[in-house]
Amino acid sequence: MTSLTPDNPELGTQLDVKGVQTNLHDLGTGHPVFLFHGSGPGVTAWANWRLSLPVLAQKRRVLAPDLLGFGYTQRPADNQYNMDRWVQHAVDILDTLDIQRTDLIGNSFGGALALALAVRHPERVRRLVLMGSVGVPCELSAGLDAVWGYQPSIEAMKSMLDVFAYDRTLVTDELAELRYQASIRPGFQESFSAMFPAPRQRRLDAMASDEQAVRALPHEALIIHGRDDLVIPLQTSLTLHQWLERSQLHVFGRCGHWTQIEHTQRFNQLVSDFLREADLAEDENTQ
Repeated sequence: MTSLTPDNPELGTQLDVKGVQTNLHDLGTGHPVFLFHGSGPGVTAWANWRLSLPVLAQKRRVLAPDLLGFGYTQRPADNQYNMDRWVQHAVDILDTLDIQRTDLIGNSFGGALALALAVRHPERVRRLVLMGSVGVPCELSAGLDAVWGYQPSIEAMKSMLDVFAYDRTLVTDELAELRYQASIRPGFQESFSAMFPAPRQRRLDAMASDEQAVRALPHEALIIHGRDDLVIPLQTSLTLHQWLERSQLHVFGRCGHWTQIEHTQRFNQLVSDFLREADLAEDENTQ
């Protein structure tokens, strides 16, 4: 695992994952937790989780990769993407780091990935946190269609960020410029366009896990959603809550698709408490 230059905080360490050079943030010690980012244009693990990484790393080992085809992780030569490939890359990261069992936190698209990984490899997962998650059948929203249909420009980025945030004061010209510049880095838009071409409802449907398989999951799950989310409707989390037998649902009012940014302190506390419960249960079992 090779360290990268510290000039760009989005760069972590470069990990060779079965031939795929993978950008990974690896902080703290203790029980591992993986954070899977969403699918916005120009997204990276750091951009998605920068306000949660240092907090969660105080008590545990926190790992946040740029997923296959995103950010600074290598893109496959054929530029083809599907849930099978994303799950396999995630499992390959676990294997490369010799991590047998981990907690998973998934945001939006990353939630669908976390859920799919738990369905296919339940023994590799301890607890699930799904935030603004897809992964169940739902209708493509106008917000998500705009996000996945993004074509690079400052104006398009400002409009897209407006969709993400309930609190529009978070959408500054500086943030729009930073995210726009991220979206036009070499290779970023090419892979992004290849992931979510029209008709986009079909792409969303392909991310859904089988209902009976989800209902059969034994894992404790924390489901989090912004009530005012214009990208992924609240109904998806209501469905997840119904399907996941051992789940709890927390809905934040005055919150869009950016729970971890719009309600950072409360989000971090909620997740920390949920994972600490699992730590305490394991400690009791080993005594």
